[in-house]
Amino acid sequence: MSDSALYPLLHRIDTPGDLRQFEQPELLPLADELRRFLIESVSRTGGHLAASLGTIELTLALHYVYDTPEDRLVWDVGHQSYPHKILTGRRERMPSLRQKDGLSGFPRRQESEYDTFGVGHSSTSVSAALGMALAARQQQSDRRAVAVIGDGALTAGMAFEALNHAGDMDANMLVILNDNDMSISPNVGGLANHLARILSGRLYASMREGSKKVLSVMPSVWELARRAEEHMKGMVIPGTLFEELGFNYIGPVDGHDLNTLIKTLRNLRQLKGPQFLHIVTKKGKGYPPAEDNPCTYHGVRPFDIDSGKPHAGSPAGGPTYTEVFGQWLCDMAAADERLVGITPAMREGSGLVTFAEQYPDRYFDVGIAEQHAVTLAGGLAADGMKPVLAIYSTFLQRAYDQLIHDIAIQNLPVLFAIDRAGIVGPDGATHAGSFDLSYLRAIPNLTIMAPADENECRQMLSTGFQLNGPTAVRYPRGTGMGVAVEPTLATLEVGRGELRREGKRVAILSFGALLGNALAAAEELDATVANMRFIKPLDTELLQQLAADHDLLVTLEDNAIQGGAGSAVSQWLDEQPHSVRVLHLGLPDEFLEHGSREQLLATAGLDTEGIIRTITAVLGEPPLAKHATLA
Repeated sequence: MSDSALYPLLHRIDTPGDLRQFEQPELLPLADELRRFLIESVSRTGGHLAASLGTIELTLALHYVYDTPEDRLVWDVGHQSYPHKILTGRRERMPSLRQKDGLSGFPRRQESEYDTFGVGHSSTSVSAALGMALAARQQQSDRRAVAVIGDGALTAGMAFEALNHAGDMDANMLVILNDNDMSISPNVGGLANHLARILSGRLYASMREGSKKVLSVMPSVWELARRAEEHMKGMVIPGTLFEELGFNYIGPVDGHDLNTLIKTLRNLRQLKGPQFLHIVTKKGKGYPPAEDNPCTYHGVRPFDIDSGKPHAGSPAGGPTYTEVFGQWLCDMAAADERLVGITPAMREGSGLVTFAEQYPDRYFDVGIAEQHAVTLAGGLAADGMKPVLAIYSTFLQRAYDQLIHDIAIQNLPVLFAIDRAGIVGPDGATHAGSFDLSYLRAIPNLTIMAPADENECRQMLSTGFQLNGPTAVRYPRGTGMGVAVEPTLATLEVGRGELRREGKRVAILSFGALLGNALAAAEELDATVANMRFIKPLDTELLQQLAADHDLLVTLEDNAIQGGAGSAVSQWLDEQPHSVRVLHLGLPDEFLEHGSREQLLATAGLDTEGIIRTITAVLGEPPLAKHATLA
């Protein structure tokens, strides 16, 4: 049976303009089709499922009421944007989701005019939508801006900074809080929906504004009236905070009641000033396995729809780096009661589930608040604890000032366990850890390590924990070389690398997880291979030896070439009396798109074949590839 027969209503929609031609009663069966299509599509490609299932009705209502793309719709993070992609001309391309050269897993301005702002990290939507609302005011345009933000993203300071500013600007914008986990969620039902329709209506708004004008000439009476209104609304509406920030708060509304959403949004679109709509949804709505376990179905591999189980993949080949970290954390916690673990809302992704269960009093999930996480670690370290902050490379970028100001300047013993370093894969440029060596290397007092394999990762974590200063261990997503992981808490000598293979003419200096590719290339080239281990401090004795015995040094790293480990090597060599040439292999000066890690490494010339090809070309003096620089 064809897709058009399976999804007859959905196949009438190529743009939201088509959707707005539907009669409202048709939207309920359309929502069912959209939900079924989404489940089938993501079951084939993998991706972020649970959040998108929770926004089916909201997405339909927004595109039905608002004149998109003229009205601006900004999704926070973008995990919930798949229904939006399907309704905005990309339905036929969904089989390419998160695949190389296919659809991005997040909204991207380059992909569609309906993607008004590129996202991937959380808590940016209110700021972006406010900017768009202010732009409309400057241009004397009546277009509207809508930000959709989840309760998790609302924990970040940036979101509250934007809310505070938006209320002060009196901008014509709507913030929709998609609440699927907060304690205020039970305020859903007939009364709440009825109140939302009333409070979003023009009559209530005009009466409210009129009473303000009349009572403002009698300050004591106005204050009494204001407090009475807050008290009455506060009994049924948990929105006093947002009212105080300058928003007109509406809700909570059942986010799966399509008719109520449409009525409320129609009312809100007519109102002036900052509006705040609080809806309550269920992650995974309409697919029982995702409803029962939304965390598991937050991001999924391709799966069988009937059973909900992922399709069999290739053998893992041993524990992932994340699993190695999680086991080390528990083992070190048992050995040292000063250890505390911190994560900015990434317990599962960073491997802290078992630690949180075994040591609940020593586990701190701070929410999506990376800046706070770093300074919290600094405060704990200042008073005798030994904090371990588990954080993705791309998210640590948000806390760079705190890393310098609150940790490094004070030389506090905080261990940064930096996951997802280097190329990450299907999540694309927003989630790639391409820059950590570059932005970390410039910071004084900081020791930086990159393990070549899983066992070395454990050793480096132990080494960093024992140091009396800030330390970073950066490791990639997934599995490594498949080596056995020793259960000890052995450490490494700081600033010492090792020779893994001795050869002639060419020496490959490998920093981190590309050692396997370096060794394979060296077999073909008869090259020397050094596992450098430490980016800071460098093993200068080993460098001295390699520079003296080889014609060409090749630095290899899963990081941007600019400012990375290779730059550190060249800077040191510039001060030495050597004439050895240096070739830097690393990530190109561009944002790599989504694809598998293997595909992206090949694109960057960092797979075995790419390394051989570039070194051979350099030895023969042809033009360099774009992913390499010759010093």
